[in-house]
Amino acid sequence: MPTEESAHPVAGALSTAGGQARPPTPRRTGALWRGRASTWTGVVAAVALWELLPRLGILPAEYIPPASVVLPTLVGLFGDGAFWSDLGATLAGWVIGLSLSTVVAVPLGLLIGTTPALHRATRVLIEFFRPIPSVALIPLAILVFGITLDMKVFLIVFATFWPILVQSVYGVQDVDPVARDSARSFGLNRREIFFHITLPSAAPYVVTGLRLASALAIVLAVTGELVAGAPGLGRSILVAQSAGASDLMYALIVVTGLVSLLLSAALSAVERTLLHWHQSHRVVQS
Repeated sequence: MPTEESAHPVAGALSTAGGQARPPTPRRTGALWRGRASTWTGVVAAVALWELLPRLGILPAEYIPPASVVLPTLVGLFGDGAFWSDLGATLAGWVIGLSLSTVVAVPLGLLIGTTPALHRATRVLIEFFRPIPSVALIPLAILVFGITLDMKVFLIVFATFWPILVQSVYGVQDVDPVARDSARSFGLNRREIFFHITLPSAAPYVVTGLRLASALAIVLAVTGELVAGAPGLGRSILVAQSAGASDLMYALIVVTGLVSLLLSAALSAVERTLLHWHQSHRVVQS
């Protein structure tokens, strides 16, 4: 019995275009290892500079302690229950805010991108609201929501909504018209064209928007905590700075960077899994 893909040659060709990923060649494996070695070399060099500059007096050690002072404090945080509570509060804002943005922005972006009249009607509004910094809305957020998780979520949603929305619109509008016209000629209806042609074409754009929004979400979560005093890593950084504990302050700042790095790596892994068929993730035989 023919499947849906075999009944529609265009859809079948699209779904099987990626095929099976070819195994990496020794040359490609060597290049990957060289890339990782270069990355770690840069990290080691940065830590070495961080250690040397305060020791040599080039940077004031009382304000910027060397790495050998900050890193033990960083390790000690992992045994502190209050630290994990603050980290959980920051990640809660990240998860809820980014999830709400995705649930609303992706369908709306796909709808705007596929409806020219709606795109023309909303273009000015999008370009007006998109440049407004979420930090400027902190007083309003505190007034409406108080110093709560809802305040952080509001800031994160406002900041992350626009990159996801715009990337979704661009993804829909970048669909190859030849593929779309070919699908019509093979008898695919609008629903089938959307799921077999439009959505796969827009998916890489949507995922890119999510990765951009992920970094913004962490920035806004920590900034909201830092400015408003909401529970989380930002408030801990502010408390450490007020107490003159420079080593703890920088340790928490490093944690914030590591959290953002790990979240970005996790999203990249999900992207490679879901979009393994896309040309940017296929392994090409040399």
